[in-house]
Amino acid sequence: MRQHVNPLSQFFQLPLTLPSKNVIFKKSHYPIHIDIGSAKGEFLIELAIKYPDWNFVGLEIREPLVSLCEKKRKQLELNNLKFLFCNVNVSLDEWLSDLDYGQLKRVSIQFPDPWFKRKHFKRRVLKTSLLNSIAKAMSKDGEIFIQSDILKLIESMTNTIDKNRYFNRKYLGDLRCVDKNPYNVKTDREILSLKNNLLIYRAMYIRNSLLFIN
Repeated sequence: MRQHVNPLSQFFQLPLTLPSKNVIFKKSHYPIHIDIGSAKGEFLIELAIKYPDWNFVGLEIREPLVSLCEKKRKQLELNNLKFLFCNVNVSLDEWLSDLDYGQLKRVSIQFPDPWFKRKHFKRRVLKTSLLNSIAKAMSKDGEIFIQSDILKLIESMTNTIDKNRYFNRKYLGDLRCVDKNPYNVKTDREILSLKNNLLIYRAMYIRNSLLFIN
């Protein structure tokens, strides 16, 4: 399975109509946690088991991984979890606009593709337009959690969010201030990084009280 796909290729620029929350969840009124770049899905599977009164959505641009995760989810009969294939920067805004205001409580972006070459920076997932879509759907005190084992990438991500008027960083200063994943569930990449004694850089952002202005 390919580790990376180019999100700017013509195929991934085609907008997809994602199924509504009322279609994918039996109890569609529950608060929602979205994990962008859900990979093999183990992080969300464990959360969905631990917190049955939440709904979880894993969004992944590699379609074979989504099929694999959905197979595992169905075997476990987790009705509060759904994995969806999409390019979030193309297809997520419309899906978020159908949520009840404030229903989106948490968004996590963990160990996203780094795209090291400067000419490829535009392929990175976190963009101002995506942040604004999240801000529009999220009420005060909602969370965005990010982490990576690549300092230059996490610095780029924090720079992008720091410039956004709708989110405030919870811990200022050293990106190692958040000493563990706040959800007490590790991703596969997180486990591997810790095993290899790599530093993990994290940041938590809180949605402030400013009303979203288009």
